[in-house]
Amino acid sequence: MTFALHCVFLNGTVGVGKTSTADALAHLLTAKDLPHAVIDLDWLRFAWPAPTDDPFNRRIELANLSAVIPNFRSAGARLLVLAGVIEGTLQRAEYERVLGHPLLVVRLEATSATVQDRLRGRHDPGDPSLGWHLDRATELQAILTHVDVDDAVISTEEKDPHGVASAVLGLIDEKWCTSHIRPAAGAEVNQALT
Repeated sequence: MTFALHCVFLNGTVGVGKTSTADALAHLLTAKDLPHAVIDLDWLRFAWPAPTDDPFNRRIELANLSAVIPNFRSAGARLLVLAGVIEGTLQRAEYERVLGHPLLVVRLEATSATVQDRLRGRHDPGDPSLGWHLDRATELQAILTHVDVDDAVISTEEKDPHGVASAVLGLIDEKWCTSHIRPAAGAEVNQALT
């Protein structure tokens, strides 16, 4: 029996807390016995050099995502948590096409000052990429505020990742009722990956 794969996408600028929230959400889902997988999309596109016509390696990210989804399904995942950036409706449609399912897109947001403080905290002062990340954070915040791709927006301002993840879990439960995500009692998970 094939189950629906529910997909939640944590959207937001660099430094807003997507990865930390995804990690905290994984702990909450495990505690609720909900079969899931978490993918930080940055790692699916992390290759250098990037093509000049695809500076953020979106094509390789989507190809890699397409390749890993069957493995997670085979391992029993019923909920997929993605952490990344969706900058417009066409990108959202690309993800939904690759996943074969609609997304619940939750944008995480924080003030520019908070994001910049977080970025400065995770980069050494002499790190040449710090300036790029600070500029990209500002650019992305402007883009994400004006595109209409999010189903919900949650502030990460003055909240720890567990608190943000709890709010995301509430949205997941509201949309899909997490009791329907659990496998049926006695359902076997195919652990054989081919």
